[in-house]
Amino acid sequence: MGNRKILIIDDEEDIREVAKLSLEIGQDWDVVAASSGSEGLALCKTLCSGTDEQPPDAILLDVMMPDMDGPTTWHKLQEDPLTAKIPVIFLTAKVQAAEQRYYAQLGVNAVLTKPFDPVTLGDFIAKVLNW
Repeated sequence: MGNRKILIIDDEEDIREVAKLSLEIGQDWDVVAASSGSEGLALCKTLCSGTDEQPPDAILLDVMMPDMDGPTTWHKLQEDPLTAKIPVIFLTAKVQAAEQRYYAQLGVNAVLTKPFDPVTLGDFIAKVLNW
C-alpha cells in the first residue's frame, strides 16, 4: 500500500510525530507535516502545484488549533480547485455526538478522536477512504 502521501496538520508536535512514524513504518506511506492551518494550506498548495512533488492523497487535520482552526482550514482547502478534492479526516479531542455530527456535516471524509491508536491509524485511514 506504499506510494501514498499524507499531510498532517496539527499544532501538537507529539501528535504529528506519532502519526508520522505510525504511517511511515506501518504503511510505508510518505508523510509531510505542518504545525498550523496556514502552514498546512501553503504546503498543500505547493505540493499540488509542483511538478516534482506528489500531492497529498489525504489530509489529517486537527480541529482545534490557534490562529486558524480545522474547519476554517478545511473551508479554505475547499475553495481552491487544486486542493478541493483531497480527502480530509478531522482529528479532534471533542467526543460529544453533536460535535461529531457537525464535523461530519461539513463534508469531511471522517472524524478520528484523539488520542488515537497509532497501530491502527493506517488501517483506519485506508478503510474510511476505501484504499
